Amino acid sequence: MPSEKRRASKILSEYGKAQSELIGKAVVLTDGKAGTVENVWLDELHGLRISIKGHDGRWPVSTIKFEEN
Repeated sequence: MPSEKRRASKILSEYGKAQSELIGKAVVLTDGKAGTVENVWLDELHGLRISIKGHDGRWPVSTIKFEEN
């Protein structure tokens, strides 16, 4: 497999793992918003972004301060 396809496959695999690990988890963001992760997106400019149930908007996954275990 060419290296570009291998890299793309790895990115998609990691994205799938992030979705399965984050969707449904209770989180608190650094700005104080809290709730359950509703969806995860791969944004070409910002990387992974999440939406929180009950809050409008999408936030970088890096803003998660606390994640329910």
